Order: sequence, then C-alpha cells, then structure tokens
Amino acid sequence: MLKKALLAVCAVTLVASCSEPVQEVTKPKKVDLKEVTVGEWITDAQGSVMFNPQTSGLIDIDGQLVTISDGSADSSLQLKLHYINPADATFTTSSDAFSFSSSVRRSCFYSYLSEKPDLEALATDPRDPSIVYTVTEDATRTGALSASCEAKYAETGSTDYPTLLVKLTIKGEGKIEMSDVRPLQFPTEFEVGNFPNDGIEGLTMDDNGLLYLGLEKDKAGQPRIFTLNIDDDFWGINDFATVSAPSLDVPTFTAGNHPINGLALHKTGKGDSFLIAAARNDNELWIIDTAGSKPTKRIPVIFKVNGGEACGEYLMDNASMEGLVVMGSTLWLINDPWVKNYMKNAICDADKSRYEDMAPLIFPLEMKESWFE
Repeated sequence: MLKKALLAVCAVTLVASCSEPVQEVTKPKKVDLKEVTVGEWITDAQGSVMFNPQTSGLIDIDGQLVTISDGSADSSLQLKLHYINPADATFTTSSDAFSFSSSVRRSCFYSYLSEKPDLEALATDPRDPSIVYTVTEDATRTGALSASCEAKYAETGSTDYPTLLVKLTIKGEGKIEMSDVRPLQFPTEFEVGNFPNDGIEGLTMDDNGLLYLGLEKDKAGQPRIFTLNIDDDFWGINDFATVSAPSLDVPTFTAGNHPINGLALHKTGKGDSFLIAAARNDNELWIIDTAGSKPTKRIPVIFKVNGGEACGEYLMDNASMEGLVVMGSTLWLINDPWVKNYMKNAICDADKSRYEDMAPLIFPLEMKESWFE
C-alpha cells in the first residue's frame, strides 16, 4: 500500500523518480514542456532481455541503435558494440571483441584498455561513418601506470589515472579496432576535481569535428561541458589532449548531484545547433544552444514501461537514462540500470526478473519545435 501511495504521489506531481530529492536550481528555471515516454524492453529474437549490459551511450549506425557496455557489465558484453533495431527494440547482434592497433598496444594504456575498461558514451564522426569515439571513466580498478608513463601523464587536472579518449574504427563484418587513444587534460583553472566515477559520460560531434564532452560534476558539484577539436593531426600526437570550456548556458545548482549522463546534437531546419543533454538524476533533458544566444530549456521527462498484457503501462521509479541520439524527428534514449535503485521499478511480478537481470529499455520521444525556440 505504501508503494502504491508513493507511486500515486509521483504521478500526481509528474516526477519520474522519487529516489532523488528535488534541489534548488540557480539557473535556468524549468519550463512547462513536460514529456512522457514509454520504454520497450530490449530483447533478442527469442524474447530474452540483455543480461546486465550496463549500457552507456547511444549512436545511430545505418538506422540501428548502437550502445556500449561499461566496466561493471557482464564480462561477455564488454569491449563490444551492441546493435538494436529501434522498430521493435530487438537486440540484433554484438560486434566481435575489439582488436587493438599496434599504436594502442605500444601505448601506456594498453593494459587497462585490454582488460575491463570503464567505457562510457559514444559519438560518431559525421565526416567518416567508420569512426566512433568512446571515453573511459573509472580506472581505479586497474593497476598503476609504469613509472615513466605516470611521470609523463601525471598532470591530468582531474583523476590520478587519466581520462582516455578512444577512437574505434569499424572494419566491417563485426570487426572493430581500438585504433587510437589519447589522454585528456583539464586545465587546473577549470577545477574539475578528482572524481574517478563522476567523469565524462556524454560525447557528441558536430560536422566540423568539434567534439563535445559532458562531465558529471566538477569540484563545485556542477555539471560541465567541454570541447576538443579533432583535426587531421589529432591522433598523431601521443601527449595530452587539452580540453576547452565553451561559453554555454549549462544549468547550475546550489546543492545535490545533477550529472550529465549523455549528449546528442541536433541541427534545426533554420540551421541552429543545439546540444541535448541527458540529466539522469533530474529526469530532464537540457536543450543548450551551441551558439550561446538562446536560453537553455530544462524539459522534465516522465518514464514509463510497456509491461505488456501482464503488467500494462506503468510509471518507473528510477529510469537512469544514460545515452541518447537523434534519428530523424525522434530522440531515442537508453537507460543504464542503476543497481541500488533499479529494483524500485519492480512493481509488477511479471517484470521482476528483468529488473533483477539489470536489463535496459529504449525510449522514444518525438522532438518538438518548441524545444528549440
């Protein structure tokens, strides 16, 4: 009865998650653009869900949704890309395990990258459909760098073990190579702080090779967005790649955790370009003008599940959206089951085993012009 009452409160107040306290925001205020999305379980051809893939990031490759598993996923799914048909939420295939180029094998980071790297986020390169970018987050579970490598890459401006930007090259027939890697450096004046599990979780790239990187939180507890210019010479350098901080209207908060857990880019018919940030803890989308001329919109999102005949359509307590991508007029989102909160969603016995398996869903949202006005 208590659970039903809690859900009723959530429904009345149109808050998709009651697991995080509402915190005061400094800027900008929310606007009346609430959205509701109904998720579909990702299942294979036999109807089985994905077991603990810890899906992190989402991109579009030839009309398929593609995601990646982080370092806490089931080992059989790590170091692979996973392909999902958005038409019926079918998990169609995974790539082979990534191979490694000679330059990656010779790098200071091969030991970490070849074991259980915590890969987060995905971005396609609009200039080359065979190139995908990913980034590492928590490397505290790996061994230390060699003395020479540690000396070379000590000044990260953030975590002890550097954040790594990784280039994946699609070779075809399920073959994908981890072809290049560069450590990222955050200038000390950015005050990013040393938070190994609150790092970069969003990536997206514009047509000119400008890569946007979404940070969960900095030293002041604020979400941040940085940029890197990936030009023709970028991967020929084995030193730090130093990020920049563009002047963007990113929401700031007085308290609480308000991470960015995914980034997508959308260009309107008028030619304006907007970042769409997934704010997981807030169950919001942040619509951020890349030119900095229009104020950011914060759009609350209500997450529901299509539970089929047995469960019907019901409200999620904690969705934990993690990746998003624009395909035509639809914004697709995927969640990364949050272990400590995911079972709060299991209000229908028929779906309970799916939550126990930490199985993800995909959620469609039709974008509206009002988001970008």
